[in-house]
Amino acid sequence: MKKILYLTDLSYKAKGRNYSEEDIYITDKLKNKYDVVLCHPKCAVSYEDYADIVVFRNTGSVIGYKDIYFDFLKRVSEKKLKTFNSFDGKADMKGKQYLLELTAEKYPVIPTIDLVDDINILPKSDLFVIKPKDGADSIGLDFVTLEEIIGRNICPGTMLIQPAIDFQYEVSFYFIDDKFEYALYAPDKSKRWILKEYNCTDEDIAFARRFIEWNTVTHGIQRVDACRTNDGELLLVELEDLNPYLSILDVNERIRHKFLNDMMETLEML
Repeated sequence: MKKILYLTDLSYKAKGRNYSEEDIYITDKLKNKYDVVLCHPKCAVSYEDYADIVVFRNTGSVIGYKDIYFDFLKRVSEKKLKTFNSFDGKADMKGKQYLLELTAEKYPVIPTIDLVDDINILPKSDLFVIKPKDGADSIGLDFVTLEEIIGRNICPGTMLIQPAIDFQYEVSFYFIDDKFEYALYAPDKSKRWILKEYNCTDEDIAFARRFIEWNTVTHGIQRVDACRTNDGELLLVELEDLNPYLSILDVNERIRHKFLNDMMETLEML
């Protein structure tokens, strides 16, 4: 029986999300096939040498323990620890720089800059969104006018600047490795985490898959977050490849069963 060290923060509080309930559900299923131990990333060093696989899940924003996180990544590399997700992605696990890269490469993404001098690159807007480049969970996010942006004397390269997009709803696509699993959306855009199952078209899935293919994650779970504009276009909001919340309890039993089977299939191959 493989030993799994499942990293999570069961006490982490996030608006609209119950991290502990989700991870208790998943590990309850995993323990039928694996020897599972749960702990916080801060305690991982004491147990990771005994584990066959380290599963990095709902650990909350790593902003709160950056040094511990980077030390963990160093050990993953030096000891060649088997991890799920693999730490070879180039999206959220590396910060938000990828939004600038995708903008430059003309992917369907909310246009993003990090220099006020580049404001003319963005579509004209009465209101802009600014947020820290290394942020998560909407920490430091603010809606401001162009005049307010200029008045804040933002340190170049530290903040993301985007036009405030008017959209119909947000939708998230969930993948294990390169396999599409399910999609959820927020029909009320003022309630981001009140989710319902979303019936995808082939075109929707193709949109999401473009970002999975762009990324370099060898194995693991990724969540493609997008918004549907009033013109009907899908635009990427973020590509979460580190520890995406799954909202697994918001989907039906059949989808949950398939998801967990696919997850365990990947774990068996590590």
